[in-house]
Amino acid sequence: MIDTAPTELSAPGRKQRVRVAAGPAAVVIGGALALLLVTALHLGHGRSDTGLLDLVRLLFGSGDADARSVLLGGRLPRTLAGLVAGAAFALSGALLQSSVRNPLAAPDTLGVTAGAYLAVAVSAITGLSLGDLPRGGVAFIGGLLAAALVHTVAGGSRGRPAHLVLAGVSVTLALSSITAVLVMLFQEETGAVFFWGHGSLAVADSGRSLAVLPLLGAGLAGGLLLARTLDILGTGDETARGLGINVGRMRLYAVLLSVFLAAIAVSVTGPIGFIGLAAPHLVRFAGVRKHAVLLPAAMLWGATLLLAADLLARITSPTGNEVPAGVVTALFGAPVFLWLARRLPPEPAAPGTVLAPQRRRLGLPRVLAVTTALLCALLYAGLVLGDISVPWSQIPQILTGGGDELLGPVVLEYRLPRLLVAALAGALLAVAGGIVQTVSRNPLADLTVMGVSGGAGFGAALILVALPAVPYAMLPVAALLGGTAAFALTYGLSRRGGSVAPERLVLVGIGCFALTTAATNYLVAGARFQVAQALTWLSGSTYARDSTDLSLLAAVTVIGIPLLVLSFRRMDLLALGEDTPRTLGVPLERTRLAVLVLAVALAACAVAVVGTVAFIGLVAPHAARMLTGSRTHRLLPTAAVLGAALMVTADVVGRVAIAPAEIPSGLLAALIGTPYFVWQLRRGK
Repeated sequence: MIDTAPTELSAPGRKQRVRVAAGPAAVVIGGALALLLVTALHLGHGRSDTGLLDLVRLLFGSGDADARSVLLGGRLPRTLAGLVAGAAFALSGALLQSSVRNPLAAPDTLGVTAGAYLAVAVSAITGLSLGDLPRGGVAFIGGLLAAALVHTVAGGSRGRPAHLVLAGVSVTLALSSITAVLVMLFQEETGAVFFWGHGSLAVADSGRSLAVLPLLGAGLAGGLLLARTLDILGTGDETARGLGINVGRMRLYAVLLSVFLAAIAVSVTGPIGFIGLAAPHLVRFAGVRKHAVLLPAAMLWGATLLLAADLLARITSPTGNEVPAGVVTALFGAPVFLWLARRLPPEPAAPGTVLAPQRRRLGLPRVLAVTTALLCALLYAGLVLGDISVPWSQIPQILTGGGDELLGPVVLEYRLPRLLVAALAGALLAVAGGIVQTVSRNPLADLTVMGVSGGAGFGAALILVALPAVPYAMLPVAALLGGTAAFALTYGLSRRGGSVAPERLVLVGIGCFALTTAATNYLVAGARFQVAQALTWLSGSTYARDSTDLSLLAAVTVIGIPLLVLSFRRMDLLALGEDTPRTLGVPLERTRLAVLVLAVALAACAVAVVGTVAFIGLVAPHAARMLTGSRTHRLLPTAAVLGAALMVTADVVGRVAIAPAEIPSGLLAALIGTPYFVWQLRRGK
């Protein structure tokens, strides 16, 4: 299963900051007291007039029937679910971090919860879900398959810790997109799963929580049996082997147990992020290192954090609507991820390392000719296909001012502008992704995982949800400002010692993406109006895009082309590593920042028009690099055409698949790009 190169949870070779050494007993007792306090507050808060004193009187036999109904029918199931799921997520995260020796490891960052959610959704669609415990079994299988996929994509046992997290986030994006498409296509079958999939205690059921309690106890017992082995693994693989421990086998046991516990939690409350990341680190920060104490202490604090998040979600909802607890845990857990990512030391990269061999399989003119012909064929098909079919022979006549008078407006005023918008947006996203991959020398990087798309989505959500009186025309401006601010935050937090390590830049970007996405989900989940519009835009859509949007993207393209041409040589130098540019007198940090700002501007303008679209900036540069090599003057033009073709394909399929309804292009782009992306990363070096 998942294996990594030896990496201490606290980075070796660095001066350690002063830690709070509270002592194991104080951490456990403090966790128990905090849990009791939060549990009491959680039981006492609700929409009814029944308060904590009423519930206390009920415990002593003097309460009324209404208080009993409130306690047993609503609050106790919700509190019990929070206790069970929080403890399971925290124990899962602690085992995962210790087994793979990666401080950023957690069930959500390594794709386990996303795989579990997808498996449960598929089970609901196919009718194989037969109850609560079978749901947990299905979630376990899905989480285990997702963990295996992350392990494979990250390079197996040779993968570095940062790559493991990057692969986990990429797989999570892919699986989440697939789940969203399935939920949209099978709304009746997945209606109950949809709200549960956002991680909410509102769907809690006492029977389910009580049924998994023995499984949670078994998971804790298994973790305690592995405690001494995990202590030894923390000293390094060589030391553990010298003491007779089968490192691979023990790591496999710990990962399987971690996935099992995550599946338990997901079966109760749905996928909830960052509890498995934050709770173990909270205990470690207090000075606890021995796993015999760390594991149960993490469970106490994990349950406390989840109940506190659910309580906070109900108290601070913008409109009084139900906000899933998973949204609040992400909102406050993302800064923990940012803090951990910023503390990671840069991993050494060999000078001269590039993303792909320089050898080219095909010449650039031939590749551009073939891919452009493919793009034109897709555009032609997009003009023909739709809920109103247009004869193939009519298209040339309509484009030249003739043809059927009724079909002409359908082609010229509706389909052609949105197809061209899709093509230009896809090209801009692909070019931006190619720039980021080249500069960061990381094949898993694009503007989505660097936080720009999330920041743009948050800017748009402010207009759509929080400030509905602001004119809709301000939506692109707000998205552009949000994306730029997110990039500024990512780049600023990534700087250490006057330089920006490429892998730290991407990891911090993932944290910013999680933070802005959580803030967006908080606004959308608590809103009463325009939620459908906001969700459609945030999923990435070319619906109702017109000539105004086309003019904006065309202007950006015209301005961006000469700037890209002027940057080709410097990007090639940046792709060679840290030392070569400095040897040639290139100001490394200033050049990197200028090139990244150009990529952010291109991507933010595209996001401002079509919304957040994942994987275009990941898949298109990969395919272009395989066809023409990694030199930027060959890579970026090819990536632009392939990105346009991918986005046009997503637009056409989204319009035709469930016509007259539509599937957002962003979801389909991720669905189309995922198989190629996984295959390419698996075969890559």
